[in-house]
Amino acid sequence: MTVENVGVIGCGAMGGGIAMVVAAEGYAVTVLEIEERFLTAGMEKIDMFLSKSVKKEKISTGQKEATLKRIKGTLDSNDLAQCDLVIEAALEDIQVKREIFQKLDGICKDDTILATNTSSLTVIEIAEATKRQDRVLGLHFFNPAPLMPLVEVVKTVKTGDEAFRKAWEFVESIKKIPIAAKDSTGFIVNLLLIPYLLDAIRALGEGVASVEDIDKGMQYGCGHPMGPLALLDLIGLDVIYNVANIMYDEYKEKKYAPPPLLRQMVIGGMLGKKTGRGFYDYSGNEPKPVTFYV
Repeated sequence: MTVENVGVIGCGAMGGGIAMVVAAEGYAVTVLEIEERFLTAGMEKIDMFLSKSVKKEKISTGQKEATLKRIKGTLDSNDLAQCDLVIEAALEDIQVKREIFQKLDGICKDDTILATNTSSLTVIEIAEATKRQDRVLGLHFFNPAPLMPLVEVVKTVKTGDEAFRKAWEFVESIKKIPIAAKDSTGFIVNLLLIPYLLDAIRALGEGVASVEDIDKGMQYGCGHPMGPLALLDLIGLDVIYNVANIMYDEYKEKKYAPPPLLRQMVIGGMLGKKTGRGFYDYSGNEPKPVTFYV
């Protein structure tokens, strides 16, 4: 089986980015959303990103138009019936994902590979909702998908060698770097990254240093491209809170437990860049570190 037609579930930050990357490399892409407004918003963001790329002379106008032509938006899941590979990028909720995969299993061709973009859930729990567990795996892209080169290819205890090989070759064909990961909560990157990010929040909450100095310390002391608190704002504090809870439930280790400050910020709607305020205030021309009295 050769991958030619790719389906993507969700046209949000991750789904839209994945669809754009895949279409840019010549694949026909069908993007499924649950409501027209979400589909419209997602396609507008794709168009905007491509337009900026043209302005920066990273791609030509012709490449932008060709990429957009290869992306078909739909609200009808039956439009995914002929896809060779479907990548799910829906909410990080096990029940939502299981329902999606169960439905895809009944719609898609017998040889279609079903992949989840989950960042923390165990893939076999999702695969178990289907009758094709040998053709279900994880393809974990990183945000923003058009810019981040890595994809974790996750093989469950039931994933077949052929499906894994096809998925690996697909990742290489879209000019991403694949790494093989065991089907364990958090895989490779989040297993190591989440405790680091949570420790930065704990350091802030305990008054070790300010937002600005914690970030500068990791940037200039360890050579990181951005500090942990700025990275948290970029990812979204609600996303990190959810992932940390999933990992803590799985491993029951303190290093994965969300600190009180993170919980308080999520409750207060301080989710980072997407809400205009997190560890930094984004209301002005430049982000300004927030002062915390904790």
